[in-house]
Amino acid sequence: MTKDSSHTGDEAAAPTPEELREKVEATREELGETVEALAAKSDVKTRAQEKTTAVRQQVVEKTTQVRTQLRDKATHAAHAVQDRTPEPVRAKAAAATGQVRDRAVHVAELARDKAPEPVREKAGQGIQAARAKRTPLLAAAGALIALLLIRRSRRHR
Repeated sequence: MTKDSSHTGDEAAAPTPEELREKVEATREELGETVEALAAKSDVKTRAQEKTTAVRQQVVEKTTQVRTQLRDKATHAAHAVQDRTPEPVRAKAAAATGQVRDRAVHVAELARDKAPEPVREKAGQGIQAARAKRTPLLAAAGALIALLLIRRSRRHR
């Protein structure tokens, strides 16, 4: 019973040079990914910017949501006031709205004629902004006038 040196148990367990290279390469890739992950975690400035961007996006979304809710509630309130307002009061409110609009146009013309150029430019920008939001402004003005007329009519009773 002699030992055969060519068939020892060590050879079956010993990896080939190619397997060692693959193992070393896999370990290098793993180490590189780990280093990148650690670098990303330690980059406070980038993480703060990412967090700021996320918070900013949340604020924009919430602002849009609240703005929509407020617009819906204002429209609902204006309709509720209009539905509860008697027809003569609504007619007076419409007439008063027309008078206010006509008077505002007249005052605007006077102001435009007498105002310096920089003031006219700023006023033009304000007018454009108001025109962009005309419907909510008119609804709010109409509701306000209707409320004032209702208060006035109740005081005279």
